[in-house]
Amino acid sequence: MPTGSQLPQPLTDWFAARGWTPRRHQLDMLAAGRAGQHALLVAPTGAGKTLAGFLPTLAELIEAPVDGLHTLYISPLKALAVDVQRNLLTPIEEMDVPIRVETRTGDTPSDRKARQRARPPQVLMTTPESLSLLLSYPDSLTMFDTLKTVVIDEVHAFASGKRGDLLSLCLARLHALVPGFRRVALSATVADPDAYRAWLAPYGDIDTVTLVQGEKGADPDIAILLPEVRVPWSGHSGIYAIEQVMAEIETHRTTIVFCNTRGLAELVFQQLWKANRLSLPIGVHHGSLSLEARQRAEGAMAEGRLRALVATASLDLGVDWGDVDCVIQMGAPKGSSRLLQRIGRANHRLDEPSEAVLVPGNRMEYLEARAALDAVEAGELDEDVFRAGTLDVLAQHVMACACAAPFGEAEMLQEVRAALPYSALDQEVFHRVLNFIADGGYSLRAYDRFKRLTLGKDGMWRISHPSFVAQHRLNAGIIVEAPMLEVRFKNGRRLGKVEEGFGSSLAPGDTFFFAGMALEVEKVELTDLIVRATAKQARIPSYMGARLAITSNLAHRVRQYLHDRSQWARFPDDVREWLEAQARRSAMPTPEQLLVETFPHEGRHHMICYSFEGWNAHQSLGMLITRRMEAMGLKPIGFVANDYALAVYGLEKIEDPRALFSPDILEHEFVEWVQQSALLKRAFREVAIIGGLVERQHPGKRKSGRQVTFSTDLIYDVLRKYEPDHLLLRAAWADARARMTDVGRLAHLLDTAGERMLHVDLDRVTPLAVPVLIMIGRETVAQGVTEDELLIEAEAIATEAMRLDG
Repeated sequence: MPTGSQLPQPLTDWFAARGWTPRRHQLDMLAAGRAGQHALLVAPTGAGKTLAGFLPTLAELIEAPVDGLHTLYISPLKALAVDVQRNLLTPIEEMDVPIRVETRTGDTPSDRKARQRARPPQVLMTTPESLSLLLSYPDSLTMFDTLKTVVIDEVHAFASGKRGDLLSLCLARLHALVPGFRRVALSATVADPDAYRAWLAPYGDIDTVTLVQGEKGADPDIAILLPEVRVPWSGHSGIYAIEQVMAEIETHRTTIVFCNTRGLAELVFQQLWKANRLSLPIGVHHGSLSLEARQRAEGAMAEGRLRALVATASLDLGVDWGDVDCVIQMGAPKGSSRLLQRIGRANHRLDEPSEAVLVPGNRMEYLEARAALDAVEAGELDEDVFRAGTLDVLAQHVMACACAAPFGEAEMLQEVRAALPYSALDQEVFHRVLNFIADGGYSLRAYDRFKRLTLGKDGMWRISHPSFVAQHRLNAGIIVEAPMLEVRFKNGRRLGKVEEGFGSSLAPGDTFFFAGMALEVEKVELTDLIVRATAKQARIPSYMGARLAITSNLAHRVRQYLHDRSQWARFPDDVREWLEAQARRSAMPTPEQLLVETFPHEGRHHMICYSFEGWNAHQSLGMLITRRMEAMGLKPIGFVANDYALAVYGLEKIEDPRALFSPDILEHEFVEWVQQSALLKRAFREVAIIGGLVERQHPGKRKSGRQVTFSTDLIYDVLRKYEPDHLLLRAAWADARARMTDVGRLAHLLDTAGERMLHVDLDRVTPLAVPVLIMIGRETVAQGVTEDELLIEAEAIATEAMRLDG
């Protein structure tokens, strides 16, 4: 019997036939597997991470075959599970060993799902949500009897969020069913391995998880693409460089063009087609496209039929296309870890550098791109913030367990505490969660449809009625999209979905770009947008989506660039001249200072705060400061924000900005604003769906986004009035604070603003203010104003700012 890191003969022969030698970290993972240790592997893309994770499984199944489930592979993406299955089947078939590998996702046919529970394969590839559903069946109590290993791929992508909460609870459930299984996690970008080791381990016992570090690959070859004329003052798209981007595509085998939003992906795709004089095959890929459309694009890439694919974060993870030799990032990357992940999609060979090109949208974004490039070079990754698990996810998990079998409260609490996010869960809070599932809470207990659990005389909690089991399985899941409308042709062919807010603004005859096509609306139905292809001019759909904010470590680097003049020689002439003009006209803050400028412009008084805390925090701050200005009689008109600065403008001069930035704004204006805004209602809608209070679907029919929103709004109003301390209102409040407003960064800004503030009062606009000030023009111009007119206006502001006199 082989020992330690020794491979069984079929694997040794397979490596030799390929001309490969197992890498050190692959053998280290095998040794950890043979020793029965949990393991976290951190290795760059192209280092054979997935094979390393599976080596112990392959070795064990070759040496001692089992008839039953041996290994669960958990992926954040359905596509990744399917892709890995395809890659894993190749060595299994070439070694001619009897190992059955299957996938189980939301797209798996129901008859195959039933068969997988009755006769599971040795290796089952799935997602956190599908595993949770699997655990809701009574036969899950025996299905996992032979389980030896759980492999979690791309763990950085979801461990610190709600999907991570769900998966950690599923691992705790498996631990209760089969305590001896091994946990393995794989990632290319982890800033704090110990945090992930604690998350992975039962009860957070970090010492039980072996850390395996992969060999460092070749340094990536990253360039910042500069325009032939000059870096623009404003904009976030990088569209000005579309001809240069097309030239990059022409000179590479296969290119992925990453965009930060779905709307930008559609816009860039259209612009590339206009510049595509050689008619090269180009595709588009994002999360709102139909599964069929995404699979077509992925298949064309895998087969080498596309020269370029314009994509969003939908392709950040894992899809292994060896022929991709260039990655282009349109707009700023927002974080060094995200940039590294995207660069890793190019050239899956460890000893050859991945090639990437950054296309900053404006001058501030140039500094951000430079910061990201330097951070990657220094090996500096973005920090992941782990927090306590959310109660809506816990409620969904407990309901899944109840669907499988009755349980006792004390035993379930002990089981749940094995998951690190819930390790400090209070007994009283857990009891409230159970009571919430049992009757919906004090205000809703008169309604039978909320009575999902019953406490029996034997002290066991069980499902109140079989109908709730079907309801749970139909509605379970962590990802809650904004209400969407299906986009389809009259013949039934589905193209994907657009957000309801955008779709409901369309009328027959309106045109928009989607799935790489110009479409004309024929009819708007309750849940469908019926369209036909058209040659007319069209607009780009807008998506609420998740707006990426610049990470703290990139923001800190940009602050250092502004202060350290020795860095400026590295920048293009126009960027350097811009910074020099700012230093002459106003001030350059130190990294610890908060620069606030006040000046008149076009009959209004402006205050610009350069806080670098990200768009989300600045949006919240703008709302709060304008409220306080109103109360102080400063007559605010509005505000605009980007990742770097907040601009507030009104009719009265702000003499003392410190009064607007006091920390008590979070106790007064913030609480009042969140409670009155749609922010809390949106958060409540999410937690109500995840917590199982509101159905997305009912057996035999699906609710429209409007219907779901109407249901959650009604319940929200009832609870606000009669039970303000309801479990889900507390969960929604925590969500609204933590996720939707970047309240941690906001609180730090307000706590320190008074002592850090450098206030400079000026007689006119400053160079540093131009990028954010231009946004005011863009947001207040009348409909129909052309891009040329906006550019003329922007140029006028820039000329005034850069003027040396006065």
